[in-house]
Parts: sequence; structure tokens; C-alpha cells
Amino acid sequence: MDPEISEQDEEKKKYTSVCVGREEDIRKSERMTAVVHDREVVIFYHKGEYHAMDIRCYHSGGPLHLGEIEDFNGQSCIVCPWHKYKITLATGEGLYQSINPKDPSAKPKWCSKGVKQRIHTVKNINCCTDSSYLHSHAKNVSVLPSSYRRHQCSALKKHKNGSF
Repeated sequence: MDPEISEQDEEKKKYTSVCVGREEDIRKSERMTAVVHDREVVIFYHKGEYHAMDIRCYHSGGPLHLGEIEDFNGQSCIVCPWHKYKITLATGEGLYQSINPKDPSAKPKWCSKGVKQRIHTVKNINCCTDSSYLHSHAKNVSVLPSSYRRHQCSALKKHKNGSF
């Protein structure tokens, strides 16, 4: 096997879009899971926006698709059901509450640990029809609108678990 061809194929795979489901279905359920290039992801629809991230929590592999979405410090976060880690939907930052140990009467404040969770960008573009669908250039997640017809896009693939 030629290693150069293999590396080129892997690089091409990173930027290939994958249609994972219909916009209508995701809006209705507010989340769905999919396998994108051998990576499990969860797609959230929250407050009129789509967010996608790896399905397992960076901390201990908790199932983020089963977590609750809550607002902390004005940021929408998924709360890992295992250890209650808070991860922003928009950036993948881990949030925690901090207090100044020299001033125990001070009120705790929310701080960032930095980006901890791999997120996937979801954007609006046009597909094979005049209707638009959500598409990720860099991180390989696409969501199709309710007006989409399956035969119009060969990138759509149904997975074993029934998700697209």
C-alpha cells in the first residue's frame, strides 16, 4: 500500500461532507447521533441554532447525547450525565465555578478551562436542489432540510442504529 495515497485519502476524508439526517427530524427531537467518518457525533438543535460535537465527554467518556442542556453564565452547555461536567455547545469549552480562597465570602464565578471537547462546525449551504441544507466543511457533519428528497444526495447514508 502506498503511504502517500493513504495520507491523501485521509486528508480528503477530513473535509468531505456527510449528510446525517433531515433538518425537520433534528428540530423535532432537538438532538440526534450519527457516525461521521468513523467518529460518533451528536448534533443538537438549541435556541434556533445547530451544534455538533463528539458524542463522548472529554473527561471520562460520558454519553453527552443523554445530558441536559442548561445555561451557565449566559452560555448554553451540555451537562455530562456522569460527572456533571459543563461543556459549551458553541465552543467546546469546559466551564467550572471558581472562588478566591483568600476571600471565602466572595461569590463563586464561572471560568473556562479552555476548549476541551471536539466540536464540529455546521453551516447552511445549498445541496443538489434549490433548498438549503446544513453542512460542515471542516468537521464532516451535514443536516438536511425537511424538503430534502433522499435520492437527490448520494452522501446520505443510513447507519445501523437507524440514524442518518
